[in-house]
Amino acid sequence: MTPSDIERLQTYLRRLFGSERIRIVPPPRRGLSIELAIEDETIGTVHKDVEDGETSYSIHITVLEEDLPAPRPSPAPGRVRPIR
Repeated sequence: MTPSDIERLQTYLRRLFGSERIRIVPPPRRGLSIELAIEDETIGTVHKDVEDGETSYSIHITVLEEDLPAPRPSPAPGRVRPIR
């Protein structure tokens, strides 16, 4: 991806998600993955695809189990929570 591609995609994602904290981080050297970050935390990678004259960008987001909150306990079997 060119610096122009990165800037345009970053601008689009910031507008789409309403956050200036989104960053597209170019790799330190050619051949490495371009990263998607929120502030300083990398959350995924970005890939550019050009096929039949059309360009698209795909984003792969990775969520580690260790980053998730603890699971909430399930209600006891046979008990249904009322809808409010």
